[in-house]
Amino acid sequence: MDIKVNFSGRAIRYTEDEIAVVVEAMRNADPLTQGHYMRQFESKFADYQGVAQGTCFTTMNGCSALELSAQLCMFNEGDEVVIPSHTFTASAYPYVKKGAKLVWADVDLHSRVVTAESIERVLTPRTRAVVVVHLYGYVADMPAIAALCKERGLILIEDAAQAIGAEIGGVKAGAFGDMAIFSFHSHKNLTTLGEGGMLYVRDAKLAAMVPTLRHNGHCGFDFERPDYWKPAMGNVDMPFIDGRMVQPNNYCLGEVECALGAKLLERIDEINDQKRSRALAFIDALKDFPELEFHREDSRRHNYHLLAARMTSGVDARDRFMRAMFNEKGVKCVVQYIPLDRYDYYRRLGMGEACCPNADTFFDTMISFPFQHWLTEEEFTYMLASTREVLAQIR
Repeated sequence: MDIKVNFSGRAIRYTEDEIAVVVEAMRNADPLTQGHYMRQFESKFADYQGVAQGTCFTTMNGCSALELSAQLCMFNEGDEVVIPSHTFTASAYPYVKKGAKLVWADVDLHSRVVTAESIERVLTPRTRAVVVVHLYGYVADMPAIAALCKERGLILIEDAAQAIGAEIGGVKAGAFGDMAIFSFHSHKNLTTLGEGGMLYVRDAKLAAMVPTLRHNGHCGFDFERPDYWKPAMGNVDMPFIDGRMVQPNNYCLGEVECALGAKLLERIDEINDQKRSRALAFIDALKDFPELEFHREDSRRHNYHLLAARMTSGVDARDRFMRAMFNEKGVKCVVQYIPLDRYDYYRRLGMGEACCPNADTFFDTMISFPFQHWLTEEEFTYMLASTREVLAQIR
């Protein structure tokens, strides 16, 4: 089949100015990691997020940021973490690796994210933390969720991997919680050459530990050295949280990627606004086909990282639609984010039980359309016309 509109693994094309920044960093950065561009990116990101300086830390990807957030929780045996069943697996398994048991929360069928109510339903006396995933680029009801977590004394972590630039009440996704993570993977609206991430830590004492945690336990000696080479270039030690040593990692992001990330922050709002405008045009052009249900949000609460819909007429209709779109029209739609409780990995861990009917219903009938930022107007128009034709055909 000749694919006319592919579901691309690359979200954006870089401008000549962005390419020039990368070339400059390639030529002149010294060192090529943990240097000027890292500090610049972290500082600019904190400014963009409206959070304090010294609270944002680059990582080699979003998953390593999640690993660090899980590590800082310092789980005890029996601690539970509430997390949506409908999300990418990287949102979940770092907490398993650090000793927590996962408890699955359902999502709202229309917005596809968790709510304060769905979280509260699965809280127990063993709940230690809540992970809220702003899936598809839509910010969950964070004021209500933050109030719930504060009332119950729970650690609140935002997985804003897909939601950079989205906001609610003038507050950016990732600025509500005790910690937050972002991803700059190839699929994201801001991507640093394929991989990259950011960790936000609100608590100043915990934030001060992150550079050491991130970089092999490297830190300075606590005494003055008369010769800079004695006893070594630097010390290796680790901080303690609640009397327990935290183990080191190597999760650093290179200078070239950091230089690009800092530059891309200058146009992330433009990218998000353009994607939102195009998403709304697509959704509105299909309003006479109610069997295809989108989540329409005409504000910066949604950055439309992805353009997903639900076939309300059921899984058979969904499959017929996707088959015709691909085989007859050459448009490659996909299905994403199987509920995590269905995976063999979580079932083998004894975490295969969930009461998440909305997550199940949405996954079983969902369609994700090609929606990379660089999609041409010709491709976009063709995909829209094809969607209308196939919907009419399968009615």
